[in-house]
Amino acid sequence: MAMVAIITKQPCNTMVFNYLKFVFRVVIKSLVLWLILVGCPTARGKVVINPPQGVKHPERVERTNFVFYVNNPRYLEPADSILNSVRIRLKAMLRDTLPYKASVYIVEDLDYFRRLLRGHFPDWGAAVALPERKMIVIKSPEKFNIGKSLKELLAHEYTHLVVAHKTGFYSAPRWFDEGMAMLVSTEWSWSDNLAMSKAAVFGDFIPLRNIQKLNRFSQSKAHVAYAQSYLAVKYVFDEYGANAVNIFLDELARGTSVDDALVASTGSNYREFEDEYQQYLNSHYNLVTLFSDTMYFWLALAVIVVIGAFLQFRKRRKYYKKWDEHEKLQSTDFDYGDSSHPEKIDDDDEPWRA
Repeated sequence: MAMVAIITKQPCNTMVFNYLKFVFRVVIKSLVLWLILVGCPTARGKVVINPPQGVKHPERVERTNFVFYVNNPRYLEPADSILNSVRIRLKAMLRDTLPYKASVYIVEDLDYFRRLLRGHFPDWGAAVALPERKMIVIKSPEKFNIGKSLKELLAHEYTHLVVAHKTGFYSAPRWFDEGMAMLVSTEWSWSDNLAMSKAAVFGDFIPLRNIQKLNRFSQSKAHVAYAQSYLAVKYVFDEYGANAVNIFLDELARGTSVDDALVASTGSNYREFEDEYQQYLNSHYNLVTLFSDTMYFWLALAVIVVIGAFLQFRKRRKYYKKWDEHEKLQSTDFDYGDSSHPEKIDDDDEPWRA
């Protein structure tokens, strides 16, 4: 009987602990949401953040699935089309979509961007998703040198909102959240590949748990963190399938720890999954891949130099040819004398005229 009591007591304690943890997080998130809404409500209950003095208030345009706030109307149609396409894709991948209309701000003023965020944000950041406020805020690609297209930014941030809705009152680990956003927005590029090769050679891979502090990273370290996050999520999809991804998120939504959610979805706990993933990175990124990546860079640079030299040669050749044609039309054999009486020009070389 004592043994039975010991066996049944542990699950009960776990259930109570998970329930209390769930209630605590509900209370905290509800309090934060209440404070946000009470801060500056409108008649519709939406949060309104006024722009700084002298900055034009963005126009509000409501569409079927989104509410846009834009200063430049040319962004409206492309943004709506991009987000609806991403919405359809995420519904297929995660079997979920947003039941609300997300507010999408495309901001042209830096002070207004910061005011909308109401908090610390790294200078290298170009956009942010705020699930508690059902909001996406993006720096206008036309006004800021952010190195990303509007399509990438919108897809990335909308994915954050969907992942947050999928996990409910709980949160996915930062590496999964960022990796999923990169996967959907198809942001992977040659520079990411090069960053991973360099990290492999110099031992700069970041443990997945540490990516939680991504906002504190330098821009170069953040680049590696984003690349690793993308590869980690891609690894899960490739090795275990979309079903495993959804099991992972569903487990998190129930309040399961990341460790147990990984066991339920992949069969490996956090440490084992990290080991698997590290082996995957080591097999795909090393000194050989770094050499290949940089070789392509120098090869491309050499091609550019050769093309530039050829174009310069053609330009000069065309110029010289034009110059020759111009000289043919002009005489260079001049005889200076009395221009008003050309017949009476004195010429010492012709004494017989005397």
